Amino acid sequence: MAGRAPILVMGGISKNFPGVRALDEVTFEARAGEVHALVGENGAGKSTLMKILAGALAADGGEIRIEGRRAQITSPLRAQALGIGMIYQDFNLVPHLTVAENIFLGREPGRARWLVDRRRLHREAQAILQRLGVPLDPRRTVDRLSVAQQQMVEIAKAVSGEAKIIAMDEPSATLTENELRRLFELIRSLRAAAHSVIYISHRLEEIFEIADRVTVLRDGRRIGTHEIGEVDAEAIIRMMVGRPLTAKIPKEQAALGREVLRVEGLSGGPVRGVSFSVRAGEIVGLTGLVGAGRTEVARLIFGADRRRAGRILLEGEEVKIAGPAAAIGHGMGFVTEDRKRQGLVLGMTVRENVTLAELERLSALGFVRRDRERAEVGRAVESLRIRTPSMEQLVRNLSGGNQQKVVLAKWLLTESRALFFDEPTRGIDVGAKVEIYRIMNDLARRGVAMVMITSELPEALGMSDRILVMREGRIAAELARREATQEMIMAYATGAQSRVVN
Repeated sequence: MAGRAPILVMGGISKNFPGVRALDEVTFEARAGEVHALVGENGAGKSTLMKILAGALAADGGEIRIEGRRAQITSPLRAQALGIGMIYQDFNLVPHLTVAENIFLGREPGRARWLVDRRRLHREAQAILQRLGVPLDPRRTVDRLSVAQQQMVEIAKAVSGEAKIIAMDEPSATLTENELRRLFELIRSLRAAAHSVIYISHRLEEIFEIADRVTVLRDGRRIGTHEIGEVDAEAIIRMMVGRPLTAKIPKEQAALGREVLRVEGLSGGPVRGVSFSVRAGEIVGLTGLVGAGRTEVARLIFGADRRRAGRILLEGEEVKIAGPAAAIGHGMGFVTEDRKRQGLVLGMTVRENVTLAELERLSALGFVRRDRERAEVGRAVESLRIRTPSMEQLVRNLSGGNQQKVVLAKWLLTESRALFFDEPTRGIDVGAKVEIYRIMNDLARRGVAMVMITSELPEALGMSDRILVMREGRIAAELARREATQEMIMAYATGAQSRVVN
């Protein structure tokens, strides 16, 4: 493979945003029949580079060559015509359209000039879904799918275009272990058929399992490109962050205090009779397969969804929570999984987003005290290492990882006594993960009760004091930190082993 001519060469690519040089003369190449991993911290320039390749952004300098010929990629349609497929980290689907309509959007098979051949549309969509091993009805609308199912539609959409170059930006972020295996099988089949796959992921274990080469970016520059057999995880981390990381999951044991939160008989949506408690300084991990009801538990407690039954007690007293505002008023916070739709207002600045839940405390006589607001936001930006040219930068212009940090900063500012983290490190690079874990350790020392919803079993095992495993809307098992293993969690999550708690 090393002797093959590259199918793609991006030479000297530069891109500037207001106050930020996102890419500084980056060179990247990919060969036919290889999986080329692209890694780096949040804000390193990975997604920006791929958006330029996909025609979503215009480069300020450099050139792109495909199969030796210079390519002018002026739009996503032009990129598709050149054989480039892109799977974005944040979905690019039309919710009210069906699975089949999304897969073939803009390329619908027709009987006549203005008529879509729906029978053929569904038949061809079904064939692609079967190839991926995805049991989805092509006639189902996307807004009725889970996050993981929507991700698989994105993959089917890219594959359907017969792209020669397929870039995947964090494709595994929402996938279960079984879905990830299916994805890797597909990627290997694409590689065998001489496709070029560019794979962006923060999960280094995936890189070593699926990639042939790896390119590392840092601060908008290319640090190096290596055959995967030439480097190990520590070497990649050093290139990514510019320093060694002594611990990937630096859990610190905090003294556990009084019971802060108790939930009794919680029901609503898919959740059925869930009961548990969390003590001050405790991190309770909530895990299970996609669709088990983990996120729904947090939404019911926080008042984002309507509950049919159940009691919520804070420090021994029952509280009535009719909506998120009431939950915030009772000292609760919720770092949501979907930061763009539920955690942020993209058209507002970093400052405005960070203080959104605390405007009353920062106001006097109905006016926000700007000096105090700026001081608090400044401390949050510094402590969380949010990469932004200023606190007046629009949140939509930040990288995904830095957007997640803004969401986290918002809830830290509220000084909540009970915090829910839903996939807190999804789409976060390895260096930023360590920072977030350390923040959670600090919150535990300060006596905050935390529920951490996570699909990553090493994260659940590494950061939790106790682990609750959910299956089909119920808590299937409660495991102490010292007894839990990945195999045990999966056994309860899949029903292979039974110890139903409620």
